[in-house]
Amino acid sequence: MFSGGNMSHDANEPGHGNSVAAWATVLVIIAAFSIGTFFFFLDNALMVWLSAGLALAGLGLGYYLKQAGYGVGGDKANK
Repeated sequence: MFSGGNMSHDANEPGHGNSVAAWATVLVIIAAFSIGTFFFFLDNALMVWLSAGLALAGLGLGYYLKQAGYGVGGDKANK
């Protein structure tokens, strides 16, 4: 049973990926997997592989945005 104990808020919490870079990465990868699943059921192998490439591009996008300062703690991130 949950006792509702003391939960303190740590002001130095890193944000756990709550940044433009993280959100953009996750949205692109979710879209890629959704598209890939749709074309998997349509038995279109080329589009499935292209969507896998889109998922990898999403990882690249996240890395690029992080390096550009849009990651957690970046100079362009919302504080």
